[in-house]
Amino acid sequence: MTKRRMFLRMITASLLRRRSRMLIALLSIGIGATILAGLVTIYVDVPRQMGAQFRSYGANMLLLPKDGAELNSQNLSEALQAIPADVLVGAAPYRYVRLDMTTRQQSFTAAGTDFSQIVKTSPYFSVEGAYPSETRQVLVGKEIADTIGVKVGSTMELTWQPTNNAAGKTPEESRVPGASLSGKAEGFGGGVVYVTAVLDENAGIASLTVDASTQTPEYGGRIPDDESFLNQFIGKSLPLSLGEDVDALSGATVTSSAVVDALNKATEGSASVQPKTLNFTVTGILTTGGEEESYVFLSLKDMEMMTDSDQLDVAELSVSASVDQLEAYAGAIAENSASVSARLVKRVARSEASVLEKLTALVFLVTLVVLLLTMICVSTTMMAVVSERRREIGLRKALGASDGSIRAEFLGEGLFLGLLGGVMGAVLGFVFAQVVSVNVFGSSITFQPLLLPAAVIVSMLIAAVSCLLPIKRAVAIDPALVLKGE
Repeated sequence: MTKRRMFLRMITASLLRRRSRMLIALLSIGIGATILAGLVTIYVDVPRQMGAQFRSYGANMLLLPKDGAELNSQNLSEALQAIPADVLVGAAPYRYVRLDMTTRQQSFTAAGTDFSQIVKTSPYFSVEGAYPSETRQVLVGKEIADTIGVKVGSTMELTWQPTNNAAGKTPEESRVPGASLSGKAEGFGGGVVYVTAVLDENAGIASLTVDASTQTPEYGGRIPDDESFLNQFIGKSLPLSLGEDVDALSGATVTSSAVVDALNKATEGSASVQPKTLNFTVTGILTTGGEEESYVFLSLKDMEMMTDSDQLDVAELSVSASVDQLEAYAGAIAENSASVSARLVKRVARSEASVLEKLTALVFLVTLVVLLLTMICVSTTMMAVVSERRREIGLRKALGASDGSIRAEFLGEGLFLGLLGGVMGAVLGFVFAQVVSVNVFGSSITFQPLLLPAAVIVSMLIAAVSCLLPIKRAVAIDPALVLKGE
């Protein structure tokens, strides 16, 4: 029989003779390895899990047009190339305009967007009905739906009234003799009031047309046909002040103020773009608990059809990445794009980083405590074994056994226990991590191939360190005292 086989036989025989104590040590190492392997597995996989959870809180990056530039579908696609496809969860573009529902004397903020992307970037949206899937369909915020009484399946007639500044001039620069000015301002109940004015050779108002179809018919709606009110403006130069230069129409102060405000903001318009009216079918009612409930959402295709423009105001991105990675992507977009800038949504990105940092500290602390308790338990068990085998150790030393052989035997027993406990802990650790992941995050965890060897190695190291003090006591046994029965 070789020395190696003899050594293994001695170790297994010693473990089997003291099954109850060794079982306690084995269970200690196994439980410690289980918790350790489970926590490490959760910690390694938690950035993906946490990222998925935080994506449900909305976008964590915004793409905006740079000063003097325009954001459209083409330069948006070019900017998105700076972000790897495997981390880009979704990119929802938005275009905001004001649309009128003249049949209800109401005016709403409308958002043109891509509904296939909005479900990825804003999964917290709660929709009664369904998202629009075709053109001429809209998603209506709950606040608007309650106000005008629309339901799923209702029809809405929406009108876009353009107020263009084709020359790119300020209101002051537009006030030149013979200019045709157009402007708009918010009136009573949020409805928009539109004005068109032509200036005479002295830059005074030669004619004025008002569209107040969104205002209450018996009050503000009277302004377009009230000559006494409109004649006050003729011959006067802009800007004007309500109450000083012109008087408000009785019973319609808010609408009168909107007319003056629209004139003061009016710029040179373009007659080539005409108002458009389209009928839409309501496919869903949106509930979010936020400002989205006061919006009407339609497809980008419908928005382009109404406004004759593919311009975008902003794009909301949901990116599965750390704060440092997000900042790197934002820097790459700003560097490579002449028309698009990126900005992080700090409340989402920073919250994710903060939670991960706290989770790291928690995992480290729990792991340290588990390792310490495991070492104490194994060391205590091996100390009891040494006490039981005191006579055996003394007799072996009296017969010529070296301190090295005593050390090797106890260390071998500890390493063997560590090996068995590590294998058991690695398997049970994955099961433990899977249960935690399913119950906390609602999804299964990814198996880590390096978990098994890492758990075995760490368990064997813990067992070896735990045996150092018992081995020291075993080597210190005096055979003369033991043989005399002391």
